[in-house]
Amino acid sequence: MYIYNNLSNRKERFIPCEDNQVKMYVCGMTVQDKPHIGHMKSFLTADVMRRYLEYRGYRVKLVQNFTDVDDKIINRANQEGVPYLTVANRYIEEYYQVSDRLNIRRADIYPRATEHIPDIIALIQRLIDKGVAYEAAGDVYFAVEKHPDYGKLSNRSIADMIEGTRKDVQSNKKHPLDFALWKAAKPDEPHWDSPWGKGRPGWHIECSAMAMKYLGETFDIHGGGLDLIFPHHENERAQSEAATGKPFAHFWCEGGLLEIENTATKKVEKMSKSLNNFFAMSDILEKFEPDAVRMFLISGHYRSPLNFSEARMAEAKARLDRLRETFRNMSFILKDFDDDATLDVESSEPEVKELYEKAKAVREKFEAAMDDDFNTAQAMAVLFDVAKAANTFMASRQERFSSTDKRVLDYSRGILQDFLHVLGFSDAIFAEDTRATDITDDLIQILIEVRKTARMEKQWAIADTIRNRLEALGIALEDRPGGETRWKWK
Repeated sequence: MYIYNNLSNRKERFIPCEDNQVKMYVCGMTVQDKPHIGHMKSFLTADVMRRYLEYRGYRVKLVQNFTDVDDKIINRANQEGVPYLTVANRYIEEYYQVSDRLNIRRADIYPRATEHIPDIIALIQRLIDKGVAYEAAGDVYFAVEKHPDYGKLSNRSIADMIEGTRKDVQSNKKHPLDFALWKAAKPDEPHWDSPWGKGRPGWHIECSAMAMKYLGETFDIHGGGLDLIFPHHENERAQSEAATGKPFAHFWCEGGLLEIENTATKKVEKMSKSLNNFFAMSDILEKFEPDAVRMFLISGHYRSPLNFSEARMAEAKARLDRLRETFRNMSFILKDFDDDATLDVESSEPEVKELYEKAKAVREKFEAAMDDDFNTAQAMAVLFDVAKAANTFMASRQERFSSTDKRVLDYSRGILQDFLHVLGFSDAIFAEDTRATDITDDLIQILIEVRKTARMEKQWAIADTIRNRLEALGIALEDRPGGETRWKWK
């Protein structure tokens, strides 16, 4: 199994730090607003990675944080006239709601910054003691020049980064790139006591403290969006490794961004709250079912950008509907199937052999795709290939299916279900179509009316055919005085 590592800019063979145990950290939301579909791309990517790693036999421990105090949360709380945690708790709960609907399995731990202030303070003090951080007027900064590897993850040199840095005349920093670990309290802001005075943590330090608390000083996979590589992940890595002298994460697996076309400029730009071009996940789920959203979000490779539009969402729904129709057709054919029947492929017809061989090859092809840096697009192509073959097979039989035909269909259905589950699709795709049951009464009544008209026009052959065909289906007609006809199951 190979995973692309943004730290080395190449695919590397995946070997976990501990046998059969994978430790993952994913940067979660800063909860100042509703989660949008761009957020959920990162979290659904982590969900698919986790599911596939578990399929491969690993025990996965997933930690995903919430940043529940920062400038944006505080500003929104002030605008609404409520405590900052009211805002944070509201959008954490909304995250859980949409995440659950998308069938994203919950992380093992959802640490919150405000619940880990002692851990954050202890890590900052550790950095000060090592001489790679310093206090200045109540603030504490990390000294980037004390970390020789700074810029390696984002492929930037300190000189290049300085050139693009705006000079802050009010800053107490010793170097323009030094970043805040602790921020001195401002009036009317939430704050905590610390050795450097009242204040609150900087953004980057919280992830280092929480990741190391729950996963150890070195873990396997660090996830998040590509836009977090700099400065967030660069700073996370620098401060963590400066504190421990050990690699922080072995694999940095940032995913491509969700993009959207600006209707005014016709340029494609990333979806974000700062650009006010985002679509709340709750609004999208009012228009599209969760499995269609999952189909859309895994339609490309996780490292590639994905262009969002309602047209592309509709395309994803159409692909989902094709799968659903395949399962409905299979379920109809297999409703009375004895699954103890054997499948003798060698003596079967060529069509049976062809479908069986395609289904049999799914495991190898699916694993090859997912082992190549979680290539969900290729993995889905493998599954659609089998679904297409099953549809062709069912159409060729003209509603006459032998026990062997049903056995190979059942085998194909099981293979498709297993691997769609690995990708996180819900059982709703496999459900039988209940619409026929719902409209049975109306259809029978229509046939009764047609038979009544045929009898009035003395078309006895048509009337008798309707009665006989309904009887063959187990439906008995009773002609009553006055011209009324009633029906019942025999």
